[in-house]
Amino acid sequence: MDYDDLRAFLAVAEELHFGRAAERLHIAQPPLSRMIKQLERKLGTRLFDRNTRSVRLTASGAALIAPAHEALAGLRRAEAAVRSAEDGDTGIVRIAFAGISTHRMIARLARAVHSKRPGIQLELSSQNFAQPALKRLLDDDTDIALGRWDIIPTEVDAHVVQSDSLVMAVPDTHRLADAGQVSIAALADEHFVSLPAHEGAVLPDRLRRLAHAARFVPNIVQVAPDTQTALALVGAEVDAR
Repeated sequence: MDYDDLRAFLAVAEELHFGRAAERLHIAQPPLSRMIKQLERKLGTRLFDRNTRSVRLTASGAALIAPAHEALAGLRRAEAAVRSAEDGDTGIVRIAFAGISTHRMIARLARAVHSKRPGIQLELSSQNFAQPALKRLLDDDTDIALGRWDIIPTEVDAHVVQSDSLVMAVPDTHRLADAGQVSIAALADEHFVSLPAHEGAVLPDRLRRLAHAARFVPNIVQVAPDTQTALALVGAEVDAR
């Protein structure tokens, strides 16, 4: 059975009149009669008892009504799902994000998608650092990566979604705690808590480059596994001077 078979059957079953059913389907009566006969041959049973004066459902025809409605509804849902996916109204979007600054952005994005595109499902994956998020994008393990990178591969389509400033975290008892702005040169004699200097790590690389430009080598006394831990160590005044 196909879509047209089911529509033809339901039209006749509900009208119990081939003429009215044909008008409802916007076709002539003879083609409709042929469709019903072909459907009965496919199923190997009569669906209607009909004569010149009346049309009645057989037991087999009555049994087909509910499944026919379910099948047509399923087909309509399938068509709607395909159209929605094509229009961007349904589907799954995978997002890998890295860095504390992305957390609020992800929260706002999730709320906006839930409100404006409820058919879109977000798969969110938090990464400790930006480079693994970028690698997931390159490996086609995610659709979108949010983070900071100084170097973007040519095969990646990149967009700036937020601008921020590089800051230096110090304990509130530090001599520079109340300074509005601090030059990198003023930090030449300080002890630093840094993030791991793995390939593609943005913040450790920036620290090295800025220090080099100010003609000193940063004295890194401890390496933290992530930003939250680094801030906790700074707040605890690890090797404070």
